[in-house]
Amino acid sequence: MIEAGHTSARYWRDLWRYRELFYFLAWRDILVRYKQTTLGIAWAILQPVATMIVGTIIFGRLAKLPDGGVPYPILIYVGMLPWQFFSSALTNAGQSVLSNAQLISKVYFPRLIVPAAAVITSFIDFCIAGVVLVFLMAWYQFWPDWRVLALPLFVVMAFATALGAGLWSTALNVKYRDFRFVIPFLVQFGMYLSPVFFSSALVPERFRFWYGLNPMVGVIDGFRWSLLGGKFELDPASFTLSVALVVVLLASGVWFYRRTERAFADLV
Repeated sequence: MIEAGHTSARYWRDLWRYRELFYFLAWRDILVRYKQTTLGIAWAILQPVATMIVGTIIFGRLAKLPDGGVPYPILIYVGMLPWQFFSSALTNAGQSVLSNAQLISKVYFPRLIVPAAAVITSFIDFCIAGVVLVFLMAWYQFWPDWRVLALPLFVVMAFATALGAGLWSTALNVKYRDFRFVIPFLVQFGMYLSPVFFSSALVPERFRFWYGLNPMVGVIDGFRWSLLGGKFELDPASFTLSVALVVVLLASGVWFYRRTERAFADLV
């Protein structure tokens, strides 16, 4: 058995050595999530679709917010995809270490594997929900242009943001058990502070910088820019700020998690 306290370089090598455990935990989480459910993986689709319908009625039909020449259901769904991934990863990762307390307290392995596996599970849901977008675009005969080639970049940004936030959530949840009550509030409040139901163009110019400090703003704007063609412009300054924030979030998340995980066996 490998003892805790080894060097950082060896820790990262251990991540590769324990990759089969990573695959097992991710696959187990997927199976457990949909085990004995009537609709199975359809639950990964129902939540964003239901949110899209409600958002279309409230913000598109009643509030009549500008749609930028894009069918409002597509506008919302493109924003919902990365947000749903982020919020699901934040919630699942936050509970991951406590859910694996017996494994954490008895066997050594790089603890980073546990929240990373939870984020992968949320990413699978993201991919499944993405299929609905294809049908929506076919229904409205609205297709992306060459900008869709940049979509993988924004998927990577979404993944990095989700992982960074998930690591913070996991470490704080283990160290301070009250934090589990904060996560649902952050998810619900954050959705309305992100451009999920509207375009960032509606935010007054004088507030753009402060609004852009939310890393999900750049991610969602990037998804819309790449998937909705020239209907939504991507401001270079805002995008650069978003990339910097995502890097800081991920790096700080890894740092704080590594600093905290040494005490996990005693805290869980």
